[in-house]
Amino acid sequence: MRESILAEISRNGPLSFPAYLELVLYDPTHGYYARTDSQVGRAGDFYTSVSVGPLFGQLLARRFLKWWEENARPAPWRVLEIGAHDGKLAADVLTTLREIAPEAWKALEYAIPEPLPRLRDAQRERLLPLVGWLNITASLRELSENPLPGIAFGNEILDALPFHIVKFASGLWHELHVGLESENSLSLITVSPHASLTEKLAALGTEFPEEYQTELRTNFPAFLRSVTSCLKDGLVLFIDYGFAAPEYYDTHRSSGTLRTFSKHRAAEDPLDRPGEIDITAHVDFTDLAHAGQILGYRPTAFSNQGGYLTHLAKDLILSGSFDDPKTIAQFQSLTHPAHLGAKFHAIEFEENHATPDHIKHRLAL
Repeated sequence: MRESILAEISRNGPLSFPAYLELVLYDPTHGYYARTDSQVGRAGDFYTSVSVGPLFGQLLARRFLKWWEENARPAPWRVLEIGAHDGKLAADVLTTLREIAPEAWKALEYAIPEPLPRLRDAQRERLLPLVGWLNITASLRELSENPLPGIAFGNEILDALPFHIVKFASGLWHELHVGLESENSLSLITVSPHASLTEKLAALGTEFPEEYQTELRTNFPAFLRSVTSCLKDGLVLFIDYGFAAPEYYDTHRSSGTLRTFSKHRAAEDPLDRPGEIDITAHVDFTDLAHAGQILGYRPTAFSNQGGYLTHLAKDLILSGSFDDPKTIAQFQSLTHPAHLGAKFHAIEFEENHATPDHIKHRLAL
């Protein structure tokens, strides 16, 4: 991967940071996500809610089932998972639906847009025994040709979308690209911001300390458009780590939120071992909400993961179903503020014609 990047820069000059991320994360041969399907979990590079156990998927399945029942039980209907990785979360969702709602399960198409052939093979192997109608394709475009009522969701997918790095210095905003420090050494170099950043930088203003650095994404509108085009009257749900804009761009967060992960160790150098480490940045949920509203989808729920999953588990808790020590331990890990409950946030979108009865929380951003 390093040789490919050096060759690309030698041919065409410095890479924008989004272009660099596209190469090091998503290159089908040498990119980080193409290397293996074992990045998640104790033996991998990072730990997610899926790693805790099946309860996370079981609770999401109940949310999806509630949507299906509230929307006249459409048949067929679609659950579209973005960033399904090895299919473990999908397996937890499908197993639960098959057990608690056979009619909904029989009418369901579980769809996964997966560009990497190796992951598509892993997903089919894991999921084919669990659902009669599995649709694993190479792109969202294929799914958009036959939109269905249903739900699109992604767990820790937004943070992996490419982003720009910007820095405030000498009273001006600058953008960081990946260039050459020497013949075989990569470095971040300062350039004038791309025109696509002009509006976002103007909105941020200039009241920032010298050398303040942060991240900006310009791809939320296109990403949400491609997702929502696969649905009719659907629900969109994302769970990820991030902040509303005032907190994201707080002047005290002077080095931004960019992080790299390898073997459960966080670092901040995105040029270290390209293709071998994960590179992420937190989600600006305000920016995401605005992108959804432009497309006719309004945010109807927003809370930290602890509150969101506790709401989904309310009926189970009240019925006394949480009597298994393993389930209790999983629930505590997923919802407790000291574990994953405060680290992640959940945001739901519905089309603007959704009735007030569907709106449980307002997004106060």
